[in-house]
Amino acid sequence: MSHPNFLSQTARWSLATILIVVSLSLPESLRGAQDNEANKANTLGISKTQPDSGPFVKLADDAFMVPYSHAVEGTEVSFEMIPIPGGKATIGSPDEQPGRSQDEGPEFTVQVEPFWMAKTELTWAEYKTFLKTYDIFKRLSRQGVRKASGLDQADAITIPTPLYEPSFTYEFGDDPQQPAVTMTQYSAKLYTQWLSGLTGTQYRLPSETEWEYAARAGTTTAYSFGDDPAELDQYAAFADNSPDGAPKVGSKKPNPFGLHDMHGSVWEWTLDHYATDSYSGRQGKTLSASESLVMPKEKSSRCVRGGGWQDPPERLRSAARLGSDDKVWKDADPNVPKSPWWFTDDPARMVGMRLVRSANPLPQEDLKKIWGVDHNEINEDVLFRLEEGRGAIGISVPELLQDFKRKK
Repeated sequence: MSHPNFLSQTARWSLATILIVVSLSLPESLRGAQDNEANKANTLGISKTQPDSGPFVKLADDAFMVPYSHAVEGTEVSFEMIPIPGGKATIGSPDEQPGRSQDEGPEFTVQVEPFWMAKTELTWAEYKTFLKTYDIFKRLSRQGVRKASGLDQADAITIPTPLYEPSFTYEFGDDPQQPAVTMTQYSAKLYTQWLSGLTGTQYRLPSETEWEYAARAGTTTAYSFGDDPAELDQYAAFADNSPDGAPKVGSKKPNPFGLHDMHGSVWEWTLDHYATDSYSGRQGKTLSASESLVMPKEKSSRCVRGGGWQDPPERLRSAARLGSDDKVWKDADPNVPKSPWWFTDDPARMVGMRLVRSANPLPQEDLKKIWGVDHNEINEDVLFRLEEGRGAIGISVPELLQDFKRKK
C-alpha cells in the first residue's frame, strides 16, 4: 500500500522503514532518549498480527494500525488514538443542503492516507499539564540546563504565563475531563510539539480535509449519522442540550470511525488558512490531503471545524467551517501586544483541539511547517512577551518527565 508523507512526495515504505524513520525525523534533542523508550514510540499502535475485533488498518508487510492508549508517565496526560483508514471523500456540501454556507463549496474529492486520530478532544487535564511546563522551563533556564537559543531553534517550545483572568476562561468549567478551550492555533501547535518531544511519537493538528474526512467517517450526509438534526442530541453537545458548557469528553455517541464529539462540544483547530473561497478552483478535482492543505497566510483567519456547545444544529454539520479572528477573539485581552497563546473572547471559549498522528513519520522539514511560528507578527509578539518575562522558552525532551514527577 502506498503511504505518502503528509506534506511531501509519495513513498512506499515497509514496516521496518516506518520504525526507523520515527527516530530519524525527530528533533536532534530527542534522539538521546533511552532505547527502550524509543522502541515504545516506534511500535505504538502497530501490531504484527491482524486483530480479531475492533478497528484496524492494514499496512505493508502484514503490519496493522490498531487503536492504542497513550499515558505519559508522571503526568496527567492520557488519551486514546483510533486508526482512520485511507480513502476518498467528498469535501464541502451541496447547494441544496439546509444550513449550508457559501464557504463550503464548490465540492471536491480528497484522497486521504491512513492516520490515527484522538478518540476525543484534548482535555483540561492534558492541557494544564502542558501549562505546568512554564515553571519547569523557568527553573531549567536559571540553572542553565537545556536552554533554547531562540525561536529559530527547531525544537524550541514557548509556554505562556498563568492566565490573567482565569475565572472568565473557566466560566463554563475546567473539569479535568472537559475539553480544553481558548488556546490560539499557535498554542495548539505548540502542545503537539511539546507532547511529541516528551514521548518521541509525532503528534500534530489535522489538516482541514483530514478533519472533515474523519468527521464524515464514510458518510455523505449532513452529519455522520444522517441528515436529520433531530438525532443530534445523541451525538453532540450543542445549544439545545448544553447551553452552559461542554460535558466531559466522550459523553455522546461516537461516529462510525469511533470518534466522539466530532459534532458539537467545541470547535477544533486545523492546520489550514481560512478563506470564504478556499475551495475555489477545486470543483471536480481529486486532491491529496497535502495538495488540499492551505498553510496560513495571515496572523488571523485560521480554520476551526465541528461546531460548539452554544451553536445551532446547522453549525455542527460535517462541512461547516469557521475562521479565527484575532481582533475580535482577543478584544478583552489587557496585554500589549495581545497574547500569542490565548484568546479571551467568544466564540474562542468554544475552540479546542484534537490530536492526529500520521501513519508514516514526517521529515523534519515538514515538522517545522506544522509546528513552528508561521507569521512574522506572531514571532514578534512571542519575542516581545519573552523579553518582558511573561512567557518561558525551553526544549521538550523525555528527560522533562522527571521534572513532572518532582512537581507532583
